[in-house]
Amino acid sequence: MALENKLGMNDSAELARVEEKISKAKAITLYESKIVEDFEVGKFSGLAKIHKFLFDELYDFAGKIRTKNIAKGNFRFAPVMYLEAALKHIDEMPQSTFDEIIEKANEACKPLRDAYERIHTEYPSILKVHMPKDS
Repeated sequence: MALENKLGMNDSAELARVEEKISKAKAITLYESKIVEDFEVGKFSGLAKIHKFLFDELYDFAGKIRTKNIAKGNFRFAPVMYLEAALKHIDEMPQSTFDEIIEKANEACKPLRDAYERIHTEYPSILKVHMPKDS
């Protein structure tokens, strides 16, 4: 069973293929158009805008803090009741080295619902573009 989506798709494998195609095309648009320069990079609010940009055609929850506890396989993501505290922590995390960016991206994706892998691969690239040149 597929996630509830705006396309009315019920096949999760087919939805995954469509999601990948749409989100990759939108990621290219995001980079090439410099839209991301208007986002608050390094803050959860910026990541939420990226998530919305990439997935708005597919999901009503795109760019919104999740309201349900989620798991993938045996891994459980941070419970909803702890997300507010997690968001404050994420915004304060350093991002001056690539390792710090990866750690921040890993934490920043958790409050969002699904599409974790795709946004997780895009966010570090966006943060790295905005790093000081001497890092």
